[in-house]
Amino acid sequence: MSRVIRPGFLTLLGLIWLAPVYLLVANASKPAELYDPARVWAPLPDFALVDNMRDAWQKAQLGDSIPSSLLYSTTAPLTAVVLGAAIGFAIVALRLRHGFLWFVFTFGSTIFPLQMILMPLFIGYANTGLYDTRTGMYLVYTAISVPFAAFLMRNFFTGVSYSVFEAAVIDGASTWRIFWRIYLPLAKSALSAIFILQATFIWNDLLLGLTLSQSDDVRPIMPALTSLQSTYGGSALPTVLAGGLLVSLPTVALFLATQRLFARGLALGQS
Repeated sequence: MSRVIRPGFLTLLGLIWLAPVYLLVANASKPAELYDPARVWAPLPDFALVDNMRDAWQKAQLGDSIPSSLLYSTTAPLTAVVLGAAIGFAIVALRLRHGFLWFVFTFGSTIFPLQMILMPLFIGYANTGLYDTRTGMYLVYTAISVPFAAFLMRNFFTGVSYSVFEAAVIDGASTWRIFWRIYLPLAKSALSAIFILQATFIWNDLLLGLTLSQSDDVRPIMPALTSLQSTYGGSALPTVLAGGLLVSLPTVALFLATQRLFARGLALGQS
């Protein structure tokens, strides 16, 4: 009996999970002039997804925001994984004094909702000239990525035998060389998983981009997409949905291309 109930239950959960995806694709594919809010579940024979994507690209000027989003979602996670690995290495391998307290101090910053610090962050950026600059966006994305990277890398390095560090010291290797040539290569899978997670988060970020940027060549792609739903002259819903689907394709492709590496990295990070 369980052989029938379990697959049936999992199938039901899968259909529930895929229902929003169906709604997104089905309504993004409808011609804007034929969209009917009362028939969101019914597909139309006219397939206009490509036209809606093209319309969203032009109206939201997504081409101006893509270079900035690519810059933020690559450089900030890359910096964060190196800093997180350095923190984990210092706590575990170097036996940093009061290492656990330093770890709590680093990771404890994530317990506060991001919305709590938006106003002080905005005021600080405005006073220091970082508002609406790529440098400011890079710094804030790096800062919010470091705690999670430190958390996973501390867990990973805990699973590395301390004798590895001792043997390298006996061989005359410097601390920097041990970190860069031994510990980082051992953590490639974990570092890759952290990078993928943080890159996806930054690419999909809306709140920080809306708060700390406004120029077309500085703001990330998600804030640019919100211009399709402006109070005056907002686009039709199929165009908005097509734009959302379009900007989501890079992260979907990233996960599909690196899913094995991602899963292996998370498993190692839990050891």
